[in-house]
Amino acid sequence: MANTYISRTFGTPTNSAIWTFSVWFKRSKISATMQIFTAGSGATDQTRIGFTGSDFLNVNRNIGGSEVELLSTKKFRDTNGWYHLVVQNNSGTAAVYVNGVAVSLNSSSLGTNKINVASTIHIVGDTPASGENFDGIMSHIHFVDGTIYAPTVFGSTDSTTGEWQINTFPSITMGNNGFTILKDGNTITDQSSNSNNFSASSGTLTKTEDNPSNVFCTMNPLNHDYANTDSDIYYGNTLVYPRDNTNYTYAMSTMAMPKGNGKFYFEAKFLTYDNIENGVGIVNIDYASDIFYQNRQIMSNSANTEIGRVLLNANGRSIIPGTENSSYGFGSWSNGDIICMACDMENGAFYFRKNGGSWANSGDPTSGSTKTGAIDISSTSQWTSSFHWGVWCGCNENNHDRFAFNFGNGSFGNTSGYSSTPTITSTAVSSAGANASGNGIFEYDVPTGYTALSTKGLNL
Repeated sequence: MANTYISRTFGTPTNSAIWTFSVWFKRSKISATMQIFTAGSGATDQTRIGFTGSDFLNVNRNIGGSEVELLSTKKFRDTNGWYHLVVQNNSGTAAVYVNGVAVSLNSSSLGTNKINVASTIHIVGDTPASGENFDGIMSHIHFVDGTIYAPTVFGSTDSTTGEWQINTFPSITMGNNGFTILKDGNTITDQSSNSNNFSASSGTLTKTEDNPSNVFCTMNPLNHDYANTDSDIYYGNTLVYPRDNTNYTYAMSTMAMPKGNGKFYFEAKFLTYDNIENGVGIVNIDYASDIFYQNRQIMSNSANTEIGRVLLNANGRSIIPGTENSSYGFGSWSNGDIICMACDMENGAFYFRKNGGSWANSGDPTSGSTKTGAIDISSTSQWTSSFHWGVWCGCNENNHDRFAFNFGNGSFGNTSGYSSTPTITSTAVSSAGANASGNGIFEYDVPTGYTALSTKGLNL
């Protein structure tokens, strides 16, 4: 929801001093002040629920310049998984829970605040003073007016995994200002019986397949380029964007594919600026620290041979350690081309195609152990000594070129031109391809037996 927020002006409450707020969210950025839910009319007349620039949860009340700040004693910096947040206000005494566990705060005394006050604007994703947008994804937002509900109403502990899981149909009495939005989609029409609908005040809400019950892969905002200074990752951490034309760029995925188990498919759209040589594919993520410091060499088949990799470069050549195949048969890329990759982790066989056409080298991802036309690395030391492989993109020179990934969410991030603070847009897939796994939405057909790289895909 970066640069996007929604709002509603509340009516007469059932009980302005008692309310419960519940939301599932996934952060895309850390070390940035961002708000989840706020109410008020300006910087000195508001109440905020969000994060400080140091990644502490913060419930902040500022009325007439008199400020109260309830801070968590620990930081929340996970950008891969979903959090469940419940905030309770019981006549000025606050309690906060994350994933069903009470959060230790510096104080519980919130006092009189602006949330659930009649004729007051309430905002999801920013503040009344603006400029503190939430960068990430939200789902299943419930606000309850006049009743305190425990977090166990909205979630529960899975008896097998021990993980906190969502309750998609909580039994709650909403009260006058209560609402349910962003449930199973991007609708901001109230899905309770109250019709307390929100309006989009800025930006566009994009539906995502990524949800609390099925977490999808993204590129990792905590591990990209040398010292994380050369590039940024936008659009829910799926758009890799270099900050400056003197920078080298690379990024790795948050999730890894296990060697010997599963078959996975993803798409990467090439967004060119100056067409410097670059590549996309997979790397042995067991060498994550080496990749972090030696990423500029990965595009060379002869460098850092201990790092296993299966890449396709901008000239349409396949790259594995020791070999750059100039006759792979893929063809060069141009702006807007979508590179499709099928990863057969059971057979050590990998396949590329462009824009839904034939697989390069007459490949057949469904051929299994025969590995028809595959880039076969099953007998290499980089494969036999590996355990986990992740998605990678990068370059071997300083450039502006970008990659937008679709790991199954059904859209690609985009920018126009070059800027240190780009305007991010998105493009939904034009006509979703067939996907027998039912997991994820892609531009082109997913080969039979393959699925999206997500928690559900990893557990098929």
